[in-house]
Amino acid sequence: MEQKHKQPNLEVRVKNIIEVDGLKFKDLNNNGKLEPYKDWRLSPGERAENLVSLMNIDEKVGMMLINTRQMGLSQKDKSKTSHDGLLDEGIVEKGETIFALAKVYGTTHTIENMHLRHFILRDNWSPSEMAEWVNTMNEVCEGSRLGIPCLIASNSRNENTEFIFGMNDAAGIFSTWPGTLGLAAAAKGDIKNGGDASLISQFAQIAHDEWDAVGLRKGYMYMADTVTDPRWQRIYGTFGEDPEFITDAIGRIIDGFQGKTLGNHSISMTTKHFPGGGPRENGFDPHYEEGKWNLYPTPGSLEKYHLPPFRAAVEHGTSSMMPYYSIPSIRKSVEQEFEGEVIPFEEVGFTFNDYFINKILREKLGFKGYINSDSGVTSKMSWGVETLSEAERFAKAINAGTDLISDTNDIENLKTAIENGWISEERINEANVRLLSEMFALGLFDDRTYVSPDQAAEAVKNPVNWEAAYEAHKKSVTVLKNHNQTLPLTGEKLEGKKVYVEVFHKEPERATSYTEKARQECQELGQFTLTDNHKEADIAFLFLSPKSGAYFNATLGLLELEICEDKTVSALDGTTYQETTLTGMNHLKEVADSIHIRGGKVIISVNVILPWILGNVEPLADVLIAGYDTYYKAHYEVIAGNSRPVGVLPLTLPASEAVIAVDENGDCVSRNDVPGYDKDKYMPEGLTYAYKDSDGNIYQLGHGLTF
Repeated sequence: MEQKHKQPNLEVRVKNIIEVDGLKFKDLNNNGKLEPYKDWRLSPGERAENLVSLMNIDEKVGMMLINTRQMGLSQKDKSKTSHDGLLDEGIVEKGETIFALAKVYGTTHTIENMHLRHFILRDNWSPSEMAEWVNTMNEVCEGSRLGIPCLIASNSRNENTEFIFGMNDAAGIFSTWPGTLGLAAAAKGDIKNGGDASLISQFAQIAHDEWDAVGLRKGYMYMADTVTDPRWQRIYGTFGEDPEFITDAIGRIIDGFQGKTLGNHSISMTTKHFPGGGPRENGFDPHYEEGKWNLYPTPGSLEKYHLPPFRAAVEHGTSSMMPYYSIPSIRKSVEQEFEGEVIPFEEVGFTFNDYFINKILREKLGFKGYINSDSGVTSKMSWGVETLSEAERFAKAINAGTDLISDTNDIENLKTAIENGWISEERINEANVRLLSEMFALGLFDDRTYVSPDQAAEAVKNPVNWEAAYEAHKKSVTVLKNHNQTLPLTGEKLEGKKVYVEVFHKEPERATSYTEKARQECQELGQFTLTDNHKEADIAFLFLSPKSGAYFNATLGLLELEICEDKTVSALDGTTYQETTLTGMNHLKEVADSIHIRGGKVIISVNVILPWILGNVEPLADVLIAGYDTYYKAHYEVIAGNSRPVGVLPLTLPASEAVIAVDENGDCVSRNDVPGYDKDKYMPEGLTYAYKDSDGNIYQLGHGLTF
């Protein structure tokens, strides 16, 4: 039996190594004995059961919370750091920052005295600096009573995007791919051309290698949500509106990051947001109260459109699931079924929803991992349980099956719930066994506690990975309209022609800096003669980056999807206000007109992070392109014909405001719970959902021209 066991390479920084049967083990509690939890020959489950039996209540409570933790490098006051500036020891009072829903203590205190072992990293330093930080965190953990290591989680880091807290905390350090919608556009284009979605598998494998080298071992990703309501702020982070494609993509993501089983080089995945965040009430987001409802007005929609990607996540062994904040609405839904049984809607957020977690996810779908709540469910986004105390909210969530409460260090309220007998010891132990089993499987107790900062730097700068990412950028470029075969702009078409480049954005200062970048990249390609003066240009490349709404606050009215400036719109209370999604609309028209007067060509690219209504810009364009946080340079390669267009739309773009209009009762003319490609089945007579351009192209799921 013994010779089967290959001795792992163990490193300790604080505790000792003991030898038993000629093999080495970490003596994590320094008692000279080999308890089962230290024995790497045993299964993760056996080790977790043993460790939980040795833990006290405070250690178990700390294990069930995960909180944001910044690196010492981000602490401006260096006197508030330890370990040569690596760990942040600053104290943040409650409410001082967006993270501080409760008082935040220094890193060492949080590990040693509060016993937290799960942390979210949102900082974006170099790979070797992140690796050093992870090592130092684990060194502090190793010095604790039982030597339990910590697990560092992060939101996605491999997509090219503007910073939005809680969704894109970090970009540009790891290999940088287009946004998630761009990955979908590229992979769906490959499928249309007779291939498959292996681009998603390649993305996952490359990102996995980078994360693994740095020591980030848990991803809060990816979104398995099917887009059905076009005004939802989170759309850009999804794989679009096609449940069949999302199902395939999620399976590939989990296989690429985790491997076939969870092992010591896996990145454990937290698939979100069960059972799907797509069916919003007219786009409002559940980060604020106005968006707390999920609506299912269409028979069968939950089972048909929203649950299939989560089934795939379970089948591929996702390590954990994150339920959404929202509440299933009884009033605005019809009865939904799953596998022939009617689903009883309890009007509480899905983290608190016993039937969805235990009956659907665990019993029917066979989910074996743990449930990780979304951030702030016991303090801010506690929809449906607002009248409960915070301790009662902890009890409600944990008794409904949630094992890890996110973005909090509130050990007091969780402990109160346990001391009051609202959560059984058995349930606390069950959650701890689930959480620790993951850590054991990841090798964090053995040979994967520490990583090499040098290898982290090497892995991330691998040029092969960056080239693969750039190929995906090129493939994501989606040509929606190509009037009179304007593209490709080959050498002879460009003979003696001058090109004008400008970027438009909602924020003028960003527009200026992005324009500089776009011009520089155009220059570097060396295929175009540039001019700074649109009045002397024969061709214009205009990049539009519209923005709408804010992630944490409701708009006064419905989220604006038209590309517009100073548009008068109605608030929900009937008053009017001005809305801008893109600054410089008059200038945009002026540039396009001046080019057209001289018989020139206007090429417009719109950054699709939401399904924009394009009626104000499409008529100005000879060529209309959709990008998804896609590099400017990748656009130029397609425009010049160096790269054949592959991308297709991963979602349907609405025809006009009329097809997403909401009446005085708050009911939308197109179904909130049905994807764009199927909305016409439920539209009133005379209304068609998808946008149709002046060339007759219909901008529905899968549309994309090539040449």
